[in-house]
Amino acid sequence: MKKIVFFLAAIFVSSFMFSQSTFEYDVVLSPKVVPGLPGLHSYAFAQHNGKWLIIGGRKDGLHARQPFNAFPESQNNTDIYVVDIATLQFWSASLNVLPIGIREQLQATNMNFYQDGTSMYIIGGYAFSATANDHITFDKLTSIDVPNVITAIVNGTSITPYFKQISDPVFAITGGQMGKIGTTFYLVGGHRFDGRYNPMNNPTFTQTYSSQIRKFTIDNSGSQLSFANYETITDAVHLHRRDYNLVPQVFPDGELGYTISSGVFQINADLPFLYPVDIKTSGHFPQTHFNQYLSNYHSGKVGLYDQTENRMHSLFFGGMSQYYYQDGNLIQDNTVPFVKTISRVTRFSDGSLLEYQLPIEMPNLKGSGAEFIPNQNLPHYYHEVIKLSEITEDEFVIGHLYGGILSSSPSAFTDNQTNLTSADPSIYEIKLVKNPLLSSPTIDGRNPFAMQVNPNPTSGDTIQIQFTMPYQTTINYMVSTLDGKIIEEGEIEDGIIGKNTMAFELNKAKGQMVIITFIFDHKYYISQKVIRK
Repeated sequence: MKKIVFFLAAIFVSSFMFSQSTFEYDVVLSPKVVPGLPGLHSYAFAQHNGKWLIIGGRKDGLHARQPFNAFPESQNNTDIYVVDIATLQFWSASLNVLPIGIREQLQATNMNFYQDGTSMYIIGGYAFSATANDHITFDKLTSIDVPNVITAIVNGTSITPYFKQISDPVFAITGGQMGKIGTTFYLVGGHRFDGRYNPMNNPTFTQTYSSQIRKFTIDNSGSQLSFANYETITDAVHLHRRDYNLVPQVFPDGELGYTISSGVFQINADLPFLYPVDIKTSGHFPQTHFNQYLSNYHSGKVGLYDQTENRMHSLFFGGMSQYYYQDGNLIQDNTVPFVKTISRVTRFSDGSLLEYQLPIEMPNLKGSGAEFIPNQNLPHYYHEVIKLSEITEDEFVIGHLYGGILSSSPSAFTDNQTNLTSADPSIYEIKLVKNPLLSSPTIDGRNPFAMQVNPNPTSGDTIQIQFTMPYQTTINYMVSTLDGKIIEEGEIEDGIIGKNTMAFELNKAKGQMVIITFIFDHKYYISQKVIRK
């Protein structure tokens, strides 16, 4: 369906950039070597008393483009590792001693996981299953007794008693993230992917994006694992995301929650989403007024809250990004290459967001699929946001970055040279050092487009939409229902610089309230709810 625009009214004046000193710490990376520890990426982790528990992930680099060569079973991580970062040693145990359902899932990649006290929960993940004789997304929820598994691996005793598992189709998700608010677990985004990867979309696989937040409680108290109070929030426009960063947050009013940072892929373009989505107990809230440019794929990340200034800082370490700096210029590369960037997004007391390029970079093109393992000796909230204002030292370790994908070329995937990538064994100690004179470049992430619907509320099927364009570009639109389903999508033609006014038909809405979303330049989103009388 095509809709035609008409009538020039005014010219949009572009916004300006601004900056301020908001984070008075240098970020310092120091390599640590654990002899013999292999490289891994896209794994799951938990920790207890300074020891890390590392499960799943892959031992090779970025997956190949050829279906027959993508995600080979031989490169699954079939061992569980315990790492003592203080003594720089590790221990391992084979997954093969576990029941087949557990060992198949726990060698998967991109599992969804969360540590709740001494229990670790793992959901889904993607790998070859001998049982299914195919690559699948596992429909499993597994609980792990973290302290006892660590002790058993270190002592060389049986790990079998410390795992429980159940199956349900709602857990068949890979590439999402898990969180917890209060007593409720949140399984956010991701997709179900079964079969062989194929970059040409030939029928070697089936794929279904979750486009949901799946909420539930878990009972791990008895011998049988169970879940209850299951409910979903569906939003096919804003939650159509995978391989993103879910960053724990403290919001300006003190509420604890999460923010979805970027992720892939947009419905109408093979490009990352740039705007974040906040998740609270009251729902999800797309922050389309702000774009985050310097971190677009899953990488190491950490949240730090300064209660004194009421500022929430999120740090991102390397990975892959559609945008990066080169010789002081912000470069857009739609192939989304590997980057060295370390960046920060800060949320201020008024809820506004700014992004900063840090003066330090990753040592190489690395960080994609890595994990930041926080220093739990620091004061922190239960969802791992570090309480920055309660730390009095001028220099302190906030955690470690382990693994990920190392690439010798920014464009290894695009150039079909995934042999130039590998699983990175590197560990970096991440330290903050007080520097009151620190100044970081600010990126103007504001959305320069505007849209308004009239009349609203409306009793008719035709409304007027006004939108303002600072430059000529593509315009896509989607009409979705309040329960998150897209009922219409298309393209707006002949948009002009300045103000545009058009008649927009709501024939497919059939009298119900809907949300109209305009997407400008495959980059800027604006959503407007249309209320029906």
